[in-house]
Amino acid sequence: MTAPQKNNNETRNSALAAALILVVFGALFYFMPIIMLAVGPYSHVLAALIAIVFVMAFFAVFWLRAKAQKKRQH
Repeated sequence: MTAPQKNNNETRNSALAAALILVVFGALFYFMPIIMLAVGPYSHVLAALIAIVFVMAFFAVFWLRAKAQKKRQH
């Protein structure tokens, strides 16, 4: 495989992975108010922690993916 083809495949795979991650987390964030309202009567702190974990997980996935790609290049 030539270098430009390999680069195109990597770019396409990265774009597809990012799109999939955004769709999955978009669905989770869409349902987050429902989840928080369901958990809220039991514990307000737990409802807030769920929101914090969702936001942190979103950034953690991209951080881990970048770290894995950097390791693969070396």
